[in-house]
Amino acid sequence: MMADKTSVQSSTTKSTLPAVQTLLERLPPLSPTLTLLLATLARENVSYAKISDLIEQDPVLAGNVLGLVNSSLFGRREKVNSVRYAVSLLGVSRLRNAALSMSITRMWNKMHSPASWSMKNFNRHSLAVAMLVDVLSQEAPIDNPEGAFVAGLLHDLGKLMVAVCLTGEYTAIEEQIVQMARPPLECEAEILGATHAELSGEAMRAWGMPGPIEAAVRYHHTPELDPARPNQNRFSLSYAVATADEYVNQLNWGKVGYAPVNDKPAVYPLEALGLDDVQRVLDLFHEEFESAKAFF
Repeated sequence: MMADKTSVQSSTTKSTLPAVQTLLERLPPLSPTLTLLLATLARENVSYAKISDLIEQDPVLAGNVLGLVNSSLFGRREKVNSVRYAVSLLGVSRLRNAALSMSITRMWNKMHSPASWSMKNFNRHSLAVAMLVDVLSQEAPIDNPEGAFVAGLLHDLGKLMVAVCLTGEYTAIEEQIVQMARPPLECEAEILGATHAELSGEAMRAWGMPGPIEAAVRYHHTPELDPARPNQNRFSLSYAVATADEYVNQLNWGKVGYAPVNDKPAVYPLEALGLDDVQRVLDLFHEEFESAKAFF
């Protein structure tokens, strides 16, 4: 398996794809609010006021954030009517993650895609992976935990770029997988000259995402190739995303376009993260996801 992954990775040197920036320009433009929210990811200290101001600029986003804060997920007795109060209660990171996912999924829902592509499934898969990676980063020794949610949310952006911007290539990949039962990454590398994970990584670079997020997205199928691998007592963010992605696929939440449901044993199992109680962590994830998914 290692040899196969290495061969897929090396094929990108022969890529004939349009520039990733060109592909990104074919997607709906980022809203000013989303652009500013993405920019805050590169800053270590962002004030409550700054995040509040960004969210309040978008009435729909502000309404969704307040709906989330007042949901059963947080179990507050009194109703929260102020975005600033919500940020002070829940913290900058959590509110920023919620605002990013709401803004990005709303943008994705505006895109036209092939008939075999389900934007609903794509959003569900992306959000589930994001939330699980975020939970894992709080429970296991994972490097760069502050980037966990965003890395999970955007790990499959390259797949979306292919479906929306390169419909002919998308169809060819799908036919190879369905008719010849070939692995998706192998088909992507042959037809595109790059895998969707590598496209996702290049998109992160084009958007100016912090290096750890770019690496986690780029290597989410091949964390053993991540050059920023931590020491033996810790796990890379790319490994955490790979683990979450596999688990969500095992739930049959991974049927997005040509991606097959993963019915094989996990290559990157949750148990390998050294969690004290795997079931408790999964119960926490499922509770949070079921409570929050309606708002995204």
